[in-house]
Amino acid sequence: MTFITPAHATLPKRIAVLSVHTSPLDAPGVGDAGGMNVYIIETAKRLADRNVAVDIFTRATSPDLPPSIEVQPGVNVHHIPAGPYGGLKKEELPGQLCAVTAGVMRIEATLPERTFDVIHSHYWLSGQVGWLTSERWQVPLVHSMHTMAKVKNLALAAGDAPEPQIRVIGEEQVVQAASRLIANTHREAAELIEHYDADPSRVSVVHPGVNLNVFTPRDKTNARAQFGFKHDDIILLFVGRIQPLKAPDVLINAAADYIALRPELRERIKVVICGGPSGTGLEKPNALISLAHQRGIEDVTHFISPLPAEELSVLYCAADLVAVPSHSESFGLVAIEAQACGTPVVAAAVGGLVTAVKDGQSGVLVGSHDPQHWARVIENLMDNPQRLQALSDYAVQHASKFSWTATADSLIGVYSAAMSDSEVSQHPLHAQR
Repeated sequence: MTFITPAHATLPKRIAVLSVHTSPLDAPGVGDAGGMNVYIIETAKRLADRNVAVDIFTRATSPDLPPSIEVQPGVNVHHIPAGPYGGLKKEELPGQLCAVTAGVMRIEATLPERTFDVIHSHYWLSGQVGWLTSERWQVPLVHSMHTMAKVKNLALAAGDAPEPQIRVIGEEQVVQAASRLIANTHREAAELIEHYDADPSRVSVVHPGVNLNVFTPRDKTNARAQFGFKHDDIILLFVGRIQPLKAPDVLINAAADYIALRPELRERIKVVICGGPSGTGLEKPNALISLAHQRGIEDVTHFISPLPAEELSVLYCAADLVAVPSHSESFGLVAIEAQACGTPVVAAAVGGLVTAVKDGQSGVLVGSHDPQHWARVIENLMDNPQRLQALSDYAVQHASKFSWTATADSLIGVYSAAMSDSEVSQHPLHAQR
């Protein structure tokens, strides 16, 4: 959705972006770094291209990090010391929110008064910091949830731990405190309203994007050669953080069932898992390796560490299909990236994936997490190369509708609306009512 900013609207000149628990400079795919990291850095760059300066505040995780880094003109990342540099899990960070807030305010105090027009916080921990700073600076708070505890808890993987009540309460507080809430999809907007009693007039839908200059179709044979695969291999790819929420186990089990259905293809099938342990997956970092062994497909399963965007694009192009079997997903950047590369996606019909994947045209949405169901879907696709090619062709067209430039334009519209609301609320006549 693109917001048209009225000509008379007040446009932001400089915004503060809060990303407490993970830095946008961290490589996606391991630890807590994922789609949100990509979202923050990509939108920051596009905003700066539109003369909106962006200051990103994140917690310092190493003493070797400089206090500030200029990513490009108009985009600066500030590292806030808060607690020990290493060893803190995301769940332990609520105890450091006061330190983060103090660090953010300390930097702002060195700048001219009213430097920032808007605060944009990402994830509930940042929202808590944004709540206080927005009141202190008297500027509007725009918040992106990215994931919601109540929604995740309704769709837990078997054996996965539910999100704690402290997070639920924290999210509820941020929803009420924010001037504007940004949802990735209309479904997420509806969830905010249903589960968090968000005011519909304060919820804006802004789709994430994809870097179409990086994620683009390439020659499949050459792409495969770069990773040591043969031209006729059947490559089933998972990209993402390895944790129960993302359900990479579904692909492992589905591949084993697919091989059971078509044993003559065993030598050609390659299951590729690209990512690192994260979240509750850190408790059993070798769980997928053990599962592949248990299912007897360790010889066809390949594990690859997280890759930078350019190399990841090549890996997408090498694959026949990308599996996104998540139990919950606010959008699913992996699905859009894969489609931009011309690789069809088989995804769980949950959350934002229903928007990211055009069912039956750019990929296939699966209504369960039953590996046998997934195996049959994979078999049907691989047995029909004409259909697979048609999905590939439309996938590129579908992904082209999502760009970070469009996302940035929409964000500017939301920021301007929040600023206009703030100006009205602070007007003397309005205050007297």
